[in-house]
Amino acid sequence: MASPPQSSENVPSPAVDPPPEEVDSSDEAISLTISHHGAPHIFRLPAASTILDLTADIQTTLHIPPASQKLLVPKFGLLKPPFGPTPLSTLPSKKIQLLASTPSEIASVSAPRIASPLRSSSPLKAATPSKRHDWRKAQDEATYTFQTLLPLPHLPDPERSRRYLARLRDDAGIKAAMRKHKFSVGVLTEMNPAEHTTHESRTLGLNRNRGEVIELRLRTDAYDGYRDYKVIRKTLCHELAHNVFGDHDRNFWDLTGAIEKEVERGDWRNGGKALSNEEFYNPDDRGEDGHVDGGGWSGGEFVLGGGGKNGSGGADGRGGMNRRELMAKAAEERIKRQARTEEGSSS
Repeated sequence: MASPPQSSENVPSPAVDPPPEEVDSSDEAISLTISHHGAPHIFRLPAASTILDLTADIQTTLHIPPASQKLLVPKFGLLKPPFGPTPLSTLPSKKIQLLASTPSEIASVSAPRIASPLRSSSPLKAATPSKRHDWRKAQDEATYTFQTLLPLPHLPDPERSRRYLARLRDDAGIKAAMRKHKFSVGVLTEMNPAEHTTHESRTLGLNRNRGEVIELRLRTDAYDGYRDYKVIRKTLCHELAHNVFGDHDRNFWDLTGAIEKEVERGDWRNGGKALSNEEFYNPDDRGEDGHVDGGGWSGGEFVLGGGGKNGSGGADGRGGMNRRELMAKAAEERIKRQARTEEGSSS
């Protein structure tokens, strides 16, 4: 006997795959490397995220509140709280230095110390103010100084660079000049020689945003040692003058010369006390180079090879020139050097 025909309602329809979801390119993540106390931390955030989102993630991961965070972005500057809604996609570098103390470090400093038990054998004497300690001077030195020392952690022996920067910060002459002119610098850091070297010049120092960050060329080009201390200290005098004047005009050179003289007078230890047998001294480094740069000073940077010193002029008579005259002079000297090189090769 034939079975009854089945109703079409009971026949299951074939499975149909759902259409693929469209991928929104705006959901792609941005990867950033945050260096804190020498340790790298990787953060991945949506492409539309801002600095505010990054500081919130840092708080969640490292337990550092945004109010205590400072972010040093290469080629961008130092970002301080309160942070604005700057898109992360606009940052020129995805490697950021976090300048902040952890809550545990803050707690260890602020924790009360346990006083040692008093010895009953000796009677207590009333405390009297010290006649030798200059409290005003101590307060000024804590205010007018370099607030943060920042060696480059990816270069060899960053701790040695930190000691070099500390020596500059604690130099008696530098401290005296900074107190007199009320200079306060946010970050004193070293510069990577490879990033500031051309075939014509080598930059010795940079001052960003009139004292927000000062960079100094501490290391030799071969990364096998450190440059002469007095050369670097003189560079620092030049960069401190940029806290007041941006252009290399007469006022700038007069101030630079005054700071250099104040540093020499104020340094009663004659150049600072070496940490260990002239540890940072390079006898072959005198702040000069075999291939002299015709520009000397350019764009607020202290360039190795220049001759200008102050408003009274230098070895090549550039002290009273403005920036346009310096650039014209540099172009003229480069043409002369090129001509001499071509003559030597043809002979």
